[in-house]
Amino acid sequence: MKADFTAIVEPAPEGGYWAVCPEVPGANGQGETVEEAIDSLGQAISLLFEDRRADVLRGLPKDAIQATVSVS
Repeated sequence: MKADFTAIVEPAPEGGYWAVCPEVPGANGQGETVEEAIDSLGQAISLLFEDRRADVLRGLPKDAIQATVSVS
């Protein structure tokens, strides 16, 4: 899955940078550079989605229908 999200990056008081994504609550990243913080945020978003998907699938009835939805 490929999607574009907003990364908000700010300098961290202790040095380096931290990043958050307003579209994905709980997703944040950090790094010594802006690029590292954005990469860390991307990894966090992927892990959150993987975990949320696995959590939902654990309780899904066998007769549930799964489909793909595209959003633009």
